[in-house]
Amino acid sequence: MTNSGFSTYETAWCPGCGNFSILDCLKTALNELGLRPQDVLMAAGIGQAAKTPQYISGNAFCGLHGRSLPAAVAAKIANTNLTVIVDTGDGDSYGEGGNHFIHNIRRNVDITHFVHDNQVYGLTKGQASPTTAEGQVTPVQPDGSQNLPLNPALVAIASGARFVARAFSGKKAHLISVMKQAIQYPGYALVDILQPCISFNKVNTFAWYNERVYELDETYNPENKLSALEKSMEFGEHIPIGVIYRESGRTFHEKNRVLQDGTPLLEKELKPDLIGNLIQELI
Repeated sequence: MTNSGFSTYETAWCPGCGNFSILDCLKTALNELGLRPQDVLMAAGIGQAAKTPQYISGNAFCGLHGRSLPAAVAAKIANTNLTVIVDTGDGDSYGEGGNHFIHNIRRNVDITHFVHDNQVYGLTKGQASPTTAEGQVTPVQPDGSQNLPLNPALVAIASGARFVARAFSGKKAHLISVMKQAIQYPGYALVDILQPCISFNKVNTFAWYNERVYELDETYNPENKLSALEKSMEFGEHIPIGVIYRESGRTFHEKNRVLQDGTPLLEKELKPDLIGNLIQELI
C-alpha cells in the first residue's frame, strides 16, 4: 500500500446514482484529514452501498448482510491505531443489521458509521427498506409499504448515540465537512446520508431533496438533547442536514480496564498459561 493518498476505482453502480457522490466525498474527506490507506479499514455487508469499500483504496472487509458492525468493532478493539469506517446501506444497517446498530451504539466503540440511505433495497430490485415511507409504492409493494418508516437519527439519539448527523449526497461540500467531523469524533458516530436511487426510488429524487433539505447553522445547538430529538423528527417538507446531536462521553476503550492504557489488543502480551487455566476450569 502506498502513501500517496486515497484513490477510487471503476464501479458497477447505475449512471447518476447518489453513491458516486458519497464515494467521491469519502475519498476527499480521508485525503483532507491526511489519513493513509494502510491505516484505514472500511467495513460493509451486502448491497449496492456496501460495495463502497471495494471501490476505494484502503483495507476492506465485506461480510454477511447486516454484519458489518461486529467486524468493524472487533477490528477497532484489536487495533486502536486503525481508523475504522462502516460504509453501507439502509437495508444492511437498519434492516438485517438493526440489532447490531442499536447495541453497538451502547458500546460506544470509536468507529464511524456512514449509511447510504436511499429508502429502498437497491441491490435486490427496489423493495421497501426500513426507511421507506408508509404508502410508498415499490416493485414488491404495489399497494404501497404498510409499515411505518424507521427514523435512524431519532433511534440513534434515543439509544444513546453521542454523535448523530444527517447529510445529503447532493451537497458535496457539506457532506465532506460532516464526514470529517464524524471521523474525528472520539466514539461511535452515525451519519445518515440521504442518497437518491435513480433506478428504483422515483419519489425521493435529487429534485425532491433539493426542495426540502436545509443546513443547520450556528444558531442551532447540537448539544441540547431535547432539541436534537425534535430536530431528528423533522422529515417531510423540511429536512435538516448537519450535526443533529453531539456530546462527549467515555468510549469503550476508556471504560475497559484491559484497553484503557492505549496499547492495542494485538500488542498485548499473550499469557497461554492463564488461558489454559481458564479452559481447565470449564472442562
